[in-house]
Amino acid sequence: MLIQVLRQQTALQNSRFLTLKEQVMIFIYVISQKATNRMAMEDWQHSGSTISIVFTMICKAIAYLSHIFIKPPNFDDVPDEIRFNPKYYPYFQDCVGTIDGTHITAHAPSNVVNNFRGRKSNVTINMLVVCSFNMLFTYVVTGWEGAIHDSRVLTTQLEDPNSEFPHPPPGKYYLVDSRYSNKLGYLAPFRNIPYHLRDARRRGGRINGPTELFNYKHASLRNRIERCFGVLKASSLFFGS
Repeated sequence: MLIQVLRQQTALQNSRFLTLKEQVMIFIYVISQKATNRMAMEDWQHSGSTISIVFTMICKAIAYLSHIFIKPPNFDDVPDEIRFNPKYYPYFQDCVGTIDGTHITAHAPSNVVNNFRGRKSNVTINMLVVCSFNMLFTYVVTGWEGAIHDSRVLTTQLEDPNSEFPHPPPGKYYLVDSRYSNKLGYLAPFRNIPYHLRDARRRGGRINGPTELFNYKHASLRNRIERCFGVLKASSLFFGS
């Protein structure tokens, strides 16, 4: 399917020495095995320059496809995951998705490497993701240094007129966690109130008061993006931490 889409949506075709299928397989081999150029040369019996050119072309083509496959949902519709669940409906009927950040292991030049060290001192890139409740990414931006706080990444995207960020329409909002500001269009949980699902489970599911109940439902619904990250990081194609 990927090869067919690449043929239809990009200018990629068979080359003189490599079919498009072989080019895609080289790309998948490199990212799934974290292979070096030399390893790919030996396994595919092509020159280092050919491997580099093929990898770059396929990488750019797949990045181009992101505009086709990663797109916001219809904001006029109430997501089925909310509409048909009395736990969330009608309380979150105007919610259109959830936002969070995650880190991808990276390599950086020695003169700037400290800028990419995240909370765990690993060298990472910070990735901001918007996710729908059927576990589809609807917006992704990456490339930020791992030391940059998630809230700064989001604020910059919101303020950048060229970011193509899918701003929620009036009356709609995204769910965000407590690392982000609670503001119009972006609903965060109550601070200093038990929030995480594990907090409620430790107490046998007992909820104390309306603010805890809100936080519990907020966490339960926002957990969709955590599940998305779990699926992504479980993939051998992901360099995540």
